[in-house]
Amino acid sequence: MSATEILNAFLTIIRKEVIRFTRIWLQTLVSPAIMIALYFVTIGVIIGSRIGEMGGFSFLEWMVPGMVMMSVINNAYSNVLSSFFSVKFQKSIEELLVTPVPNYIILGGWIFGGMARGIMVSVLVIIVSLPFVNLSVQNWPLAILVIFLTSMLFSIGGFINALFAESFDDVSIVPTFILTPLSYLGGIFYSIDLLPEFWRTVSLGNPILYMVNALRQAVLGSSDLASMGMTIHFALFMIVLFIVILFFLALWLLNRGKGIRA
Repeated sequence: MSATEILNAFLTIIRKEVIRFTRIWLQTLVSPAIMIALYFVTIGVIIGSRIGEMGGFSFLEWMVPGMVMMSVINNAYSNVLSSFFSVKFQKSIEELLVTPVPNYIILGGWIFGGMARGIMVSVLVIIVSLPFVNLSVQNWPLAILVIFLTSMLFSIGGFINALFAESFDDVSIVPTFILTPLSYLGGIFYSIDLLPEFWRTVSLGNPILYMVNALRQAVLGSSDLASMGMTIHFALFMIVLFIVILFFLALWLLNRGKGIRA
């Protein structure tokens, strides 16, 4: 295939994915934003007013970057997981595999489709947060970069989950038993400095903790990275490292036909 044909194939897959989730925008875009608004009301306003400051900021200010990151993670992951598993279950993926489109383009198209939804939802969450908190982003380029990289990482994760899933029950196992606990234990609602020494050490093994605090550093200009002995550059390096590892793992699995070919 020529470079133009490869680019057209890549853009076509992305366009298909965007059309797919925007057709059901109430479910894929509005519903997550409403859920986050309820978090702001119940946890941020009602409970947060009794907690007081967190890391030198109001609880709501501390909470917003975590909510944005949680929405990016969940929506980027679930979009690719549900979309690719559906075409795999319906056997329509075979129509794409018999074309001369390279596997890395197929993988990249689904990844960017998931990223599109994750980024769109993050924008909606930021808009929803405005009535609750006077949000002033300290470093917009860094915030955009962190959201971009995180959505890419979890889009790849959703693709790998879809490859291994053999039934609709398998689709929910990783999000329910791994992704959700890691998200809630990733410092979304609290500072790691509040934890006892043992649990503080255990939390350092949670990769989502670094992503949440990287975005918090970009938005608030302060985070738990310093108290963890980390820098923003290290956090970004770890995210990129995970992206590279998971991308080549997903491509290797796709080339082998994992979960696709008998």
